[in-house]
Amino acid sequence: MPTKAVTDASFAADVLGSDKPVLVDFWAEWCGPCKMIGPALEEIAEELADKVTIAKMDIMENQDIPGQIGVQSIPLMVLFKDGKAVAQKLGAAPKSQLKGWLESVL
Repeated sequence: MPTKAVTDASFAADVLGSDKPVLVDFWAEWCGPCKMIGPALEEIAEELADKVTIAKMDIMENQDIPGQIGVQSIPLMVLFKDGKAVAQKLGAAPKSQLKGWLESVL
């Protein structure tokens, strides 16, 4: 399953209301490191599809939720379980590190 785009309007249903964990990647089109990790997140979304949903939120098009969460730097990945933020990772990293981190917090 590929990554899922979420918006301020869909965040409550897609992320907080999800019955499985959701990793939200807060990113922007102008962010080089965000673009670097994009393909890795797509691959991880396929590999871990049965355990987690990986969502992407463009902070330039959606400013309410990132503001409420306190996103100050990107890329920022926040893992939500049962409607609550339970872990976060700031910055780009190789796929193996991203996947290892995600599996350790699931």
